[in-house]
Amino acid sequence: MSLYRDEGVVLRTQKLGEADRIVTLLTKRTGKVRGVAKGVRRTTSRFGARLEPFTHVDLQLHVGRTLDVVTQAETIHPYGEALAHDYPRYTAGSAMLETADRLIQGEKEPALKQFLLLVGGLRTLADGSHEARLVLDAYFLRSLAVAGYAPALQECARCRADTVRAFAIVAGGAVCGACRPAGAAVPAGETLALMTALLRGDWTAADASQGRHRTECSGLVAAYLQWHLEHGIRSLRHVEREPAR
Repeated sequence: MSLYRDEGVVLRTQKLGEADRIVTLLTKRTGKVRGVAKGVRRTTSRFGARLEPFTHVDLQLHVGRTLDVVTQAETIHPYGEALAHDYPRYTAGSAMLETADRLIQGEKEPALKQFLLLVGGLRTLADGSHEARLVLDAYFLRSLAVAGYAPALQECARCRADTVRAFAIVAGGAVCGACRPAGAAVPAGETLALMTALLRGDWTAADASQGRHRTECSGLVAAYLQWHLEHGIRSLRHVEREPAR
């Protein structure tokens, strides 16, 4: 058997047969991996609880013909335990996992930056240091940037003018008055500033933002993400916005 070790975050699971489970993971070195965890649905399973969504695990797998087989699993960080009792954080985390799964389509293609972003996002959600929806929007923007889809925010996406008037998803972000297409949104300047802060990791500015600008930011970011994915994120319908602090 060809064995390999890696660490990863469990993105989703599905039942297989009477006792097995297919586990989809985003791993540090290998990229996205789908593996079979045999017997984990039995009450006597040694590591079934370690292969639940949100869990950061150290794994040993052997290469299979169609799916690899998980032979060992040790928990590094059980992020699900911290998120399970907080609905806004749990739903935000679920949207992160779904986005990572959809954004990274090819299997076994290394995606280190995406892995580190996901682990960092889950860690921040779990420690409760920032509002859940802000953390989620920051993750969306940064994961899009790593994938090559960062929105223009401080200059026109079309002509590079430094005075922007609107936000057009199809144009790639902020646009000036001359380049503004029909139907473009006209967000507040503070909303674009918040998006910039989240993309840069400026939490001092993000935490100081007002509720109405957070709401507007979330709507634009979600629409921009789903347009690039060409698919809706089902988990987003359950995400709650916390009151501004």
